[in-house]
Amino acid sequence: MLELGQLNCFVVVAEELSFRRAAVRLHMTQPPLSRQIQLLEHQMGVKLFTRSTRSVTLTAAGRAFLAQARQLLDLAQHATSNARRIAAGELGHLTFSFVSCAIYHYLPTLIHQMQQVYPEVALHLTEMPSRVQFNALRLRQVDLGVVREAPLPAGIHGRALLKEPFVLAIPAHHPLAHQTTVTLSCLHKQPFINYAASGWRPFHDLITLTLSRHGIEPRYVHSIGSTVAILSLVNGGLGLALVPARSADIRFDKVVFRTLPELDDVTSELLLVWHQENDNPVLPPLLDALYRGMQDVMQAPPAGIVA
Repeated sequence: MLELGQLNCFVVVAEELSFRRAAVRLHMTQPPLSRQIQLLEHQMGVKLFTRSTRSVTLTAAGRAFLAQARQLLDLAQHATSNARRIAAGELGHLTFSFVSCAIYHYLPTLIHQMQQVYPEVALHLTEMPSRVQFNALRLRQVDLGVVREAPLPAGIHGRALLKEPFVLAIPAHHPLAHQTTVTLSCLHKQPFINYAASGWRPFHDLITLTLSRHGIEPRYVHSIGSTVAILSLVNGGLGLALVPARSADIRFDKVVFRTLPELDDVTSELLLVWHQENDNPVLPPLLDALYRGMQDVMQAPPAGIVA
């Protein structure tokens, strides 16, 4: 087994063609240096140097081995440097997941910010529902995620990003889209598209209970688990829907978003989450950077909502 110390001794002797000068460069005496070269030659089974009382020259095998020895030393130095940078969180990769609609409008800005601050950290993006993210975090398939408010499973930690109210999504041709004042009572007996309990129960239960508490009985026509799918049906004129305000950042040509005064206290919270046992060295610095960056870019209210 070749040792890096032996390779370094060989390269220095080959460059100096003098054991005395090489020993000075290596801050060692000549006898142990000669011993290292002898051990290297014995392990390789070839003579690397031709020695005389007046000169030291490389053999043909030594000349051929010199270039490769330098490459091996450079590779070892590069690997050591990378390992240190990875341990310091300066180099590596991070898988970042997010719930549908939560940060579509802000992804390019966030990615640009991360590339500016951590240019040698590869950021891998994946979209998945909140409950799927929790399992992916547990299995280390994801390092960091953005989820909708929900009871956090054991081992999952989180930071609150923002609370957003629900808004009413209306087909553009519907009378409510142009009505001066829109209240929750306007939904009574109207065709309504809700979140499916099997898709995302927290939203299904929150909306159903809110409408029931206000005595509103819409005509439920569809139940779907995805906000994008719900908005696509609204865009097609199939009904009204209550969706988180950030959904307005997704542009649908035939959807109008209206605020409802009764829904000021009905909110959805976005959380930045990670697993407490995740040992990715990149996670701590990027966790803080992403948290600050997301808070900065998400302060602006969603565009396209009519009060």
